[in-house]
Amino acid sequence: MSIWQKITDKISNKASSLGDTVLGLLAGSSGDGDADPNASVSFTIAVIALGAKMAKADGAVTAQEVDAFKEVFKVAPNELANVARVFNMAKRDVAGFEAYAEQVAELFSGKPEVLEDVLDSLFHIAKADGVVHEAELNFLRSVTDIFGLSEKFRCIRARHIHSSDDDPYVVLGVDPCVTDDELKRLYREIVKENHPDRHIAAGVPEEMISVATERLAAINAAYEDIVKERQL
Repeated sequence: MSIWQKITDKISNKASSLGDTVLGLLAGSSGDGDADPNASVSFTIAVIALGAKMAKADGAVTAQEVDAFKEVFKVAPNELANVARVFNMAKRDVAGFEAYAEQVAELFSGKPEVLEDVLDSLFHIAKADGVVHEAELNFLRSVTDIFGLSEKFRCIRARHIHSSDDDPYVVLGVDPCVTDDELKRLYREIVKENHPDRHIAAGVPEEMISVATERLAAINAAYEDIVKERQL
């Protein structure tokens, strides 16, 4: 059974009793664990719902953003209707994005790597049309704060949006003054923490492992830049 079929089953089983809201679906998912296949379903519903709320932040959903979503999640053509149903439910929901973000933070409490994957997914969608609008950036910053990852916002942002004040040390999230040996040690730890298999084990669906792969590529590129700079 595909993850999209599982989402459809979840909607069919719970939506009528939860007021037909995605927030209700997420609230009904509390307690999903690593060994529970529903963890990846809840993750996917969360990203779709927050993506819908982010789309409302700048007032429009572009074709590029839709394509970016399909890049994050490998969606078969016959499953698009299920994705659209969750997306449209979230857009109609009167609850603000803060309520969604708080529910996701609670759902994946103790799993910061999963929450960071949610943020990476949202950044990937937001930048798809070539620019991250100020309203979208404010949305992403607020969600990061609610997730308890405020100190990592600049690092996450630097992986997706390059500006003159960003550098490879920011992307890695390490102090520029670390020694060469310490840099190598930290790099090995960062790569281990961001290995796709670890994220799947934590509840990230295999259908969207491209996000973890993209993040690891940005980390490797930043490390290579530092290696060249230090002539290691």
